[in-house]
Amino acid sequence: MTASDRQSHWQAVYLTKGEQQVSWSQADPQPSLRLIEQIAPRRDASIIDIGGGASRLVDALLARDFHDLTVLDLSEAALASARQRIGAAGAAVRWVADDAAAWQPQQAFDIWHDRAAFHFLVAEGDRAAYLERLHRGVKAGGHAVIGTFALDGPEKCSGLPVQRYDPETLSRTIGPAFELIAHEAHRHVTPWGATQSFQFSVLRRR
Repeated sequence: MTASDRQSHWQAVYLTKGEQQVSWSQADPQPSLRLIEQIAPRRDASIIDIGGGASRLVDALLARDFHDLTVLDLSEAALASARQRIGAAGAAVRWVADDAAAWQPQQAFDIWHDRAAFHFLVAEGDRAAYLERLHRGVKAGGHAVIGTFALDGPEKCSGLPVQRYDPETLSRTIGPAFELIAHEAHRHVTPWGATQSFQFSVLRRR
């Protein structure tokens, strides 16, 4: 799938479905929020949410006085939905409509967060492009928090195939520049009551 195809797919999803009609919806963005709070060096830590879309993680971070926030997503409609929901507080957030496998980071971040974006990159070239940006986009000593479907998780999501991981295979895929320092299993319950198996890994940039 090309970057253009990915953009068209996710734009259509967010233009045609409400928040409670997508499987990844979370009223309480856990365990992402807890993991970020555990590793954030301070409240002015620079944080980017990759594939953040209409996620409520940015709301929760703002409520906890984090203020150096960037949300990147393929879908302008998803970002517009989040901005409308947050209101005036959203003016402090950098909203970036781009593909994480094509975007050019203008800075390195303290924390790179990705819940369920990386696992959609099933082509080796797309994964390599994403990882090149991950390596440039995290400061030495900074962290990446990456959530993907676990090995017993769904094989598809939103009609697209996914690549499933456990913490060890994710760590090997990301490479030796990052050290796996923590991981946990997570059972996500969709708005219609189905359960999906995720893994969340925390990796530190060497």
